[in-house]
Amino acid sequence: MTFMPQSQNTVDPVKLEKLAEVAVKVGLQLQKGQDLVITSPVVALPLVRLITKHAYLAGAGLVSVFYSDEETTLARYQYGSDESFDRASGWLYEGMAKAYANGAARLAIAGDNPMLLSEQDAGKVSRANRANSTAYKPALEKISNFDINWNIVSYPNPSWAKVVFPDDPEPIAIAKLAKAIFAASRVDVSDPVAAWTEHNANLAKRSAWLNGERFASLHFKGPGTDLTIGLADGHEWHGGASTAKNGITCNPNIPTEEVFTTPHALRVEGHVSSTKPLSHQGTLIDNIQVRFEGGRIVEAKASRGEEVLNKVLDTDEGARRLGEVALVPHSSPISASGILFYNTLFDENASCHIALGQCYSKCFLDGATLSQEQIKAQGGNSSLIHIDWMIGSDKVDIDGLKPDGSRVAVMRQGEWA
Repeated sequence: MTFMPQSQNTVDPVKLEKLAEVAVKVGLQLQKGQDLVITSPVVALPLVRLITKHAYLAGAGLVSVFYSDEETTLARYQYGSDESFDRASGWLYEGMAKAYANGAARLAIAGDNPMLLSEQDAGKVSRANRANSTAYKPALEKISNFDINWNIVSYPNPSWAKVVFPDDPEPIAIAKLAKAIFAASRVDVSDPVAAWTEHNANLAKRSAWLNGERFASLHFKGPGTDLTIGLADGHEWHGGASTAKNGITCNPNIPTEEVFTTPHALRVEGHVSSTKPLSHQGTLIDNIQVRFEGGRIVEAKASRGEEVLNKVLDTDEGARRLGEVALVPHSSPISASGILFYNTLFDENASCHIALGQCYSKCFLDGATLSQEQIKAQGGNSSLIHIDWMIGSDKVDIDGLKPDGSRVAVMRQGEWA
C-alpha cells in the first residue's frame, strides 16, 4: 500500500519544487561531497523527496532523513510509563553531533501541529522537553555556534493548516497555508534565487547601519512594555545570509525578515508584553508579561499556558535570561499577510522579538575565534533552550542608546525610523 500524504493534491507542485531548490541552493548552499542530515514530519514526505533530489543534483555525499509523526508522539503521552518522560534518545543526537563535526549540513522541515500537546499533562511535556534539550545539546551547539551550514523550511501539514484556518475545509486550509508559505519563502516569483540575493543585500544594509552605530542598549516602549536591553560587549548584528565557521554562506531561516544580535545577559531591565501568542512544543502561551531585574526574569505571567511558561523558565539558570534580540518592521510581508501562523519560524518574522536562553556566538565580533568563557565574559548567555517570542507591533517605538547616553531613533510605530 502506497503512503499518500493528504496535502499532496492541494499543494502547488511547481512552487514546492522551487522551495526545495531554494532550501538547497540558498538555505544551505550545499557543497559537492557534503553530507546532509534532514529531520522532518512524515507528512512532509513530498518536500523531503524533492530536497533530496536537489541535494544529490548539487553533489551531496549522503542524505540521511529522520522522520517524526504526530500520532506516535501522542502515543507516548497516552500510553508511555511515567519514568519515560525523563529520557531522550541521546544516542541519536550524539550521532547527529558527530555527523556535524564531520562536516555534514543540517536541514529541518517544520510544520508540526502547534496544538498537538495542548491537552496533555504540562508536567510531562516539561519533563520531556527538558530531557530532549539536554540530550540535544551536543548537536544544538554545532548549530547555534554556526559550526555548520544549516537551514529550516516549512511544509503545510494538514493539522497545522487547520489551526491557522479553522473555519475552512481541510483541503482549502492546506492550499491557503501552502500559498502563504510559498509567498513568505519568496518562491512564488520567477527567479527565487535572485529574489533571495536582493533580499539578503537589503538585510545586510540594515545590519551594517546598526553595527556602525555601536549602541550600548535598545529601549523598547509601547503598551505594556518599557524595556531596556543592554547589548553584549563586542556584539555584532546579522541578518539574512550568514557565513558559518566551515566557510559556507547559508540562510539558516527561510523565511527571514529579521536583523538580530546578542543582548548582555546581565543588563536587561524593565517589563515587556508579548504581541503575538507563542506556540511552544505543542502548547500555546498567550499574553506573556515578564519583568527583568539585572538581566533575569523575576516575574512571569500569561493568560494561557502560564504553567508551561514557568516550567520553561526553570529549565536552567540561563533560561530566564536573553540570548537574542531581533528587529523586524511591522510592514514585513509576513506581518502584512495578516496571518497568525502559530509557528515561530513565521511569526517571529512578523514582529520584533527576543529569545530566552542560548545566544549565538556568531553575533560577536570575531565570534568564530572566541571561547565559551570569552563569550560569557562579554555578556553572552548559555542555556539548554532558545525560544523566540514576539514583542513588536505598530505601537512600539525603539531607541538606540549610545554609551554616552544619547538616543537615536531606530523604529517608530514598528517601522524603521
